[in-house]
Amino acid sequence: MRGPNEIDFWRGFALLTIFIDHVPGLFFENYTMRHFGVSDAAELFVFLAGWSMRLLVDSKKGRMGLPNAIMRLETRALTIFFAQLIITQMALALTAAGAILLENPLFLEWNNAAAAFEDPLETQVAIVMLSHQLGFFDILPLYVVIIAGAPLWVISDRIWKWLPLLLSMTLYATVLWTGINLPTWPVEGRWYFNPLAWQAVFVLGFMLADSKGPAAALRRHRGKLRWLGLAGVAAGVAVGVSDYSPDPLMVPDPKLFFMFDKTFVTPARIFHLLALVALFNGLYRHIHYWMRPAALFLSMLGRNSLYVFCVGSLVALTSQFGRYVMEGSILVDTAVVLMGATCMGVTAWVVEWRGRSRAS
Repeated sequence: MRGPNEIDFWRGFALLTIFIDHVPGLFFENYTMRHFGVSDAAELFVFLAGWSMRLLVDSKKGRMGLPNAIMRLETRALTIFFAQLIITQMALALTAAGAILLENPLFLEWNNAAAAFEDPLETQVAIVMLSHQLGFFDILPLYVVIIAGAPLWVISDRIWKWLPLLLSMTLYATVLWTGINLPTWPVEGRWYFNPLAWQAVFVLGFMLADSKGPAAALRRHRGKLRWLGLAGVAAGVAVGVSDYSPDPLMVPDPKLFFMFDKTFVTPARIFHLLALVALFNGLYRHIHYWMRPAALFLSMLGRNSLYVFCVGSLVALTSQFGRYVMEGSILVDTAVVLMGATCMGVTAWVVEWRGRSRAS
């Protein structure tokens, strides 16, 4: 088991934030990062995944062989795929149980679940194909596609250090220009997290974690970049607090270049994310010194991110039903956050306990 570190800490922070944001109407939702900027925890989570991939394939112990790296990434994508299937079926079971116990069939329509009960044959096929996704359970399909395609970035990086960035930004600009996205079925629509656009966030994490190439040039100007990050974060706070969003009718074409759209993770969201990274990079050592228990707890969540995310998503869904029944209050919302953090913490502890037991 690796010790607490900056990547795991911020990943744990993102996991806890995502849990809070996945319970609509929660009092504490008003104080998560999405209300004080343009980007939110989803961008941070994907960015850190790209950063982690760099640490995996180019560790301090040496560069991982290409066949081994590809196998590790593809098996990870398969693991995430199976996790998505499991939590989707559990979420549908929880939704059905809520409708039965509370005698409210309207619950069956929550979170895009209606198709699974109205047209179960096609929807079950679609769930396996990742073309039908429940609301708040749609980030793992993004991960499956991004991690499955990650060998492209590893291979191109070993051909030329700037090539992944060039390929990624070309694809990203094309997607924003054309508006292409993956379709959903049997409910007609598009993926909420467009992997063709979100790969840009992943690749930026992969590139900035490198000790060579573009990242090396940026590190030489770390002080200046921190001031730019402060300005970007301040601008994000002003946008978030004022609830400003560009009017689609007032911006020029192609409009996605100027919007704050989450599906296409538009440039404003990426710029804000990079400002956060520039400003808060290196802050962890101070957090670990002054708030050691929080640093250790969030790092533990981040070390076991897949398990923690799955459990947190199911607890968040259960909390949605609970808040509906109890009508929500500051006490209820506090209990929800404490319960969610406890369940996520216990999950991470159990996973690590199993690991220690096997090792011994």
